[in-house]
Amino acid sequence: MTPPPGALDPAALAALADRLIALESETSWLEFKENKAEPNDIGEYISALANSAALDGRPHGYMMWGVADADHALVGTTFQPDSKKIGNEDLFPWLVRGLEPQIDFRFYTFEHRGTPVVILQIPAATQRPVQFLGTEYVRVGSYKKKLKDFQDHARRLWRLFDPEAFENAPAVDHLSVEEVIQLVDYPSYFSLMSAPLPENRALILETLEREGIISHDIARDWSISNWGALLFAADLSKFPSLSRKATRVIQYEGVSRINTIREQVGVHGYASGFQGLVRYVTDLLPTNEVISQSLRSSHSLYPQLALRELIANALVHQDLAISGSGPMIELFDDRIEITNPGVPLVQPERFIDGPPQSRNERLARSMRQMGICEERGSGWDKVTFEVEFNQLPPPLIEVHELHTRVVLFAPRPLSAMEREERLRAMYQHACLRYVSRQPMNNTTVRERFGIAPRNSAQASRLLKEAVEAGLIMVYDPTAGARNIRYVPFWADPERSDFT
Repeated sequence: MTPPPGALDPAALAALADRLIALESETSWLEFKENKAEPNDIGEYISALANSAALDGRPHGYMMWGVADADHALVGTTFQPDSKKIGNEDLFPWLVRGLEPQIDFRFYTFEHRGTPVVILQIPAATQRPVQFLGTEYVRVGSYKKKLKDFQDHARRLWRLFDPEAFENAPAVDHLSVEEVIQLVDYPSYFSLMSAPLPENRALILETLEREGIISHDIARDWSISNWGALLFAADLSKFPSLSRKATRVIQYEGVSRINTIREQVGVHGYASGFQGLVRYVTDLLPTNEVISQSLRSSHSLYPQLALRELIANALVHQDLAISGSGPMIELFDDRIEITNPGVPLVQPERFIDGPPQSRNERLARSMRQMGICEERGSGWDKVTFEVEFNQLPPPLIEVHELHTRVVLFAPRPLSAMEREERLRAMYQHACLRYVSRQPMNNTTVRERFGIAPRNSAQASRLLKEAVEAGLIMVYDPTAGARNIRYVPFWADPERSDFT
């Protein structure tokens, strides 16, 4: 049977066993056992070896049964992980439940030089320290200790868990060349980078390795980085640690989540599948028919540029450290909700004017290079402009404990908007005008909402309402009534570069 991607084949297992046994002594990322295999002890070692492997810059930690601790002689083992029980529960799922975050550890049971051995391969911690039953462990020398009792180790470990460390960490490793070619959608990479497809496999691998999408690990096998898989996976479900980060699209009947019409989980990586994702969502959206010069044409209810920017933002700015969750796009009759794991680095009220900040810099940089997301944080400017140009209700940004949701609403007249929507629209309009160095006034408000010039009093009431709510302020209180201009509440009152 062919092992799944990332699993070690018999030859690789034999080579690994020889390398481990050849070490002079146990290390912080390696533990030898003969037969002792208490479930709690194994769980604690998984935590300790995962954390210690990260501290030592190793892709994996290992436990090996069937080896004498003193001289590393092969003595064989009676431990059989597949038949080990805790009550009525198998060992593997019991360990999985006790670990946080969940990691892709693997037991290998095989004969080495005619002797039964077991190797437990444990990926290094990448997002935060691995804990078992609520406690984090680490190896100090050859001893397993609680991480909280060794603060220097804890501080060094947390410094490793920045987003770029996760992005560069392997999603799967111990791959053959054939597996790499199957798992990476390399034609999309070259197409999106506007580069010619190399003539042979060696040049393809050389380019992907140079870009950090793939690399060699300690055993000289191939690995695929997390960011490389997230962007260019041919099938994200083939990457166990990342499969839950695939984008989900759910279409509902009506305006609630009671009845689901369809649900689709993305297959391709974010970059290679982006155009297909946007096209799939667009095809599900309702359209308006417009007749112009005797020609009938269909137009989406939502501006495509705004939709594209919001989807790209959800992919790029998600918190990849939150396991078991990925971007989600939900379609209702009256709105679209786009949700991503994590809270924003910029306060929502400053999305339009704030400087760009990216949680996943390498991911964002690559998607900018491919023209999928904006270079300098102007994505929200474009979203707001498109919403205003199409006279839609203002987008709503909701920040929850573990996720951020942006809601894009279908067309609705000003008369049907609630007070909170009107205020949000006025504030966003003020921000957009301010970053364009053009303060808002009665005329721009009428243009924003499609108010006729004869109804300028209605625009004045909207302005007064927003001022009283503390969202905007008069730019120059000494100006005459016809020249009053407004800016966001946080604007510099001394600014003199408006046109």
